[in-house]
Amino acid sequence: MDKYGLIGYPLVHSFSIGYFNEKFKSEGIDATYVNFEIPTIDDFPEIIDTNPDLRGLNVTIPYKEKVISYLDILSPEARAIGAVNVIKVIHKGKNTLLKGYNSDVIGFTQSIEPLLQTHHKKALILGTGGASKAIDYGLRSFGIKTIKVSRYERTNTIQYENITPELIKEYNVIVNCTPCGMYPHADECPQLPYEAMDEHTLLYDLIYNPDETLFMKKGQEHGATVKNGLEMLLLQAFANWNFWNEED
Repeated sequence: MDKYGLIGYPLVHSFSIGYFNEKFKSEGIDATYVNFEIPTIDDFPEIIDTNPDLRGLNVTIPYKEKVISYLDILSPEARAIGAVNVIKVIHKGKNTLLKGYNSDVIGFTQSIEPLLQTHHKKALILGTGGASKAIDYGLRSFGIKTIKVSRYERTNTIQYENITPELIKEYNVIVNCTPCGMYPHADECPQLPYEAMDEHTLLYDLIYNPDETLFMKKGQEHGATVKNGLEMLLLQAFANWNFWNEED
């Protein structure tokens, strides 16, 4: 039986395990999907060594960047982005090759594109992790100028306390790539001047649990268009399966 799985920490909830095991059952595919919760990336080689039937992995927080040093090949997109969320495990005789891809950018661009209007020229990206790199790459592919927002002083970022109402008017696409507002902390949201938002504002939250985050609710109260990350996840899942099953 082929095996697929997810590496990350912590894995309190996982869309992928339910989605893929249901897919395997409904389509009669002889495979299983499991979660590999590893407290450190140093445990990654052991997963590969002890699961000879492994065919593919997804990668989530906090290993999308750290896993790259363990891979043999990177897709052009994954190399350009600097983050990997899909790994194809290729068995050639006694050798095992690991190829990294990024389906975050595929799911995100296909999901947000129908919502983009001509006045959406600049975007704020909340967060600086692996997911934010894919979002940045995707937005720039549409010709949208981006600024990353961090809680801390980092190169080429702005801090939350420096986001003014004027900046919100100018950077009217805002993508939340942080876990802020994710269940069970659904009463939290990124600290922004929501009162400056209007019908020109587009808020996109990578979170899908809850399906309407406080970030989305507060934006919607001022007329913003909002969307959560569920469709992005579904589109990613399609791309993941294609990556795992493409010809080597």
